[in-house]
This record gives sequence, C-alpha cells and structure tokens, in this order.
Amino acid sequence: MHPGRSSALARILAFAYTALVVYASLHPFSGWAGSGLPLFAFLSAGWPRYYTIFDLIVNVLAYVPLGFFWLPVAAARFGLGRGTAIVCVLLGALSGTLETLQNFLPSRVPSNVDLACNCVGALLGALAAQRWGGALLSESRLLRWRHRHLAHEPIGDYGFVLICIWLLVQLSPENLLFGTGNLRVLLELPAALPFDVERFSRHEAWIAALGTLTVALMSSLVLRRPRFWHLPVLLLAAMAIRSFAAALLIEPASFAHWMTAGNLAGMGIGAAFAWPLLKLDEGLRRVLAGGMVMATTALVNIAPDNPYLLQAAQVWQQGHFLNFNGLTRVASSFWPFLAMAFLMWKREPSLRFPHAGRKPH
Repeated sequence: MHPGRSSALARILAFAYTALVVYASLHPFSGWAGSGLPLFAFLSAGWPRYYTIFDLIVNVLAYVPLGFFWLPVAAARFGLGRGTAIVCVLLGALSGTLETLQNFLPSRVPSNVDLACNCVGALLGALAAQRWGGALLSESRLLRWRHRHLAHEPIGDYGFVLICIWLLVQLSPENLLFGTGNLRVLLELPAALPFDVERFSRHEAWIAALGTLTVALMSSLVLRRPRFWHLPVLLLAAMAIRSFAAALLIEPASFAHWMTAGNLAGMGIGAAFAWPLLKLDEGLRRVLAGGMVMATTALVNIAPDNPYLLQAAQVWQQGHFLNFNGLTRVASSFWPFLAMAFLMWKREPSLRFPHAGRKPH
C-alpha cells in the first residue's frame, strides 16, 4: 500500500467499528462499582483458569479489522511506517483502557491475555492493510468502482456501512429474522403480547416481509443505478450468515432454526413486492423505505417473545459471547434510527463523478 489520501469510506468504517468494539467491551454498562483491587493488577496476573483456544482466536480477530481500517487513515497522514506504529500503539492503548474499565463492571473480568491478543490482532490487521489496505485509499481501483456504482460521498459510504451493519445483525440468533429496533429487549421491558404459535407465525411473516422490503429499498438508494439483482444477493448473504451463526453459536443441527413457515413466506412476499417498488423514482423509494423502517420497528416491539429464541440466546451468551451479544444487540436496536437519518439525508445530484465525454446539464 502506497500512502495516499484516505477515502471517506475508510474513515467511516474505522470510526464505526471502533464504536462497536468499545460498546462490546463494556457491555452491559450496568452495576458499575469498584472491585477493591488495584486498577492494573490484571497486567501481572497469571494465566486464566478457564480459557480456550477459541477465546484466544476471537480476541485476536476482534482487533484485526481495527488495524486494517485505521492504517489507511493513519498512513495518509503520517506515512506507512509511522502510521503502522501509531495505529498499533493507539489500539493497544484502547484495549488497555477498556480492560482497565472492566474493573468496574461486575460481569466483566479484565485480562492481560485479552490485552495481548487484542494487540496481536491490531498488528495483524495493520500488516494486512499494508498489503491490501490500498483498496481504501482515494486512488484505488475499488474506490473508482465505488464512485461508478454507489451514491456520492459521504452518503453512499454511510449507506454501505448501514447495509454491512444490517448483515452483522443477522449473526444474532435471538433476533427475529430481519427484525431490528427492539428497544423493549434493550430496556428489559416485558412483552406486550402473550406467546401464541399462530400469532407469532403471523408476526414473523410480517416482520420478514417488511424487513425484506426495507433492505431492498435502502440498498437501492445506496446504488447509483439500482437493479433488482442486488436484493437476491443481499438475501442470500443474510441467510448464509444466519445459518452459520446458528450452527456455530447454538449447535450444528440448529443451522436452519430460522427457516420457519412465517419467515419463508415473509421473504417471498417481500421480494415479490420489491420488484415493482424498485422501479419507482428515488423520492418515492425514500419515503416508502422510511415507512417500512417504522412499521418493522413497531411490529418488532409488540411481537410476543418466542421461548425457543430466548433459550437459544441463553445458550450463546455464555463466556466471551456476552461481548458479541452486546454488540449485535445494540447494532440491531439502533439500526432503524441510523437508517432514518440516512433516509432524511438529502442526496445531491450525481454530477460529482460525471462519465467521461458527458457534460452535466
């Protein structure tokens, strides 16, 4: 990677992922109290009694994207060598600060092993960015492709990150399929309706249908020239992520637990209605997307709790998965509000990157 001007996409990804890491490291943000131990006692502690190779890998991988996203930003300002050193030092300091703050959370245990793994992950991410991070610089081939196919900066980058977060949310088996904005769970409020199999199936179908329409319309606003093909690609990616997460976090036999009659019917209905809606002009698609976001959020918050999903959540929240559950929960809860901010963002005419040989009118 040769240092150059960092793109808005690189900076948005870096800040967004940093915010998610901070939240996941300090989740659940409750019960703050001093432990009575010296703040930095964990630095000289011995090897933890309960630890697995998987825990080590997760803590390394969590910081790889941080190093990868931040290096292009730092290298554009300080050069490649100094940028790599600065990124590793700052991310190590970030991990150390978060581990120290965990002293005040009863449900968290600060660990020098976690700190070491995070530093290794940041270094690996920075080294990977030296080889491939040029894709996030302004002169890269990937960014030229982005200028041809996605909306102008920064709205196209913001929308792209929103779609990535929507895919991230599918990693949580406790969420209803394509259902976001569940503030009731975040605030630990009781369910509005009692569980009933038939009622719950209808809720699943409606939420899956509205969620499909939401991501179809939202993603169409990210593209310069929307085509229907992007919806099947997104749905297939979401289904693959959902199945992988269920198999990994619950048990392999549960990979298809989300394939209920309600979810499958809802996706089919949503995809069928998306076909004509994607042909509407941008203003109508923007208004409809806002309506879909609000309707989906309302249905998610009044939907009855599914005992099976709650049981699945209890299984995978153990150990270090508590961090990941906190990350996916906050991403899911606040996604509709971020989406509404995106939909209210006025899109400028796409004259910033005119095609060669064409003059803007």
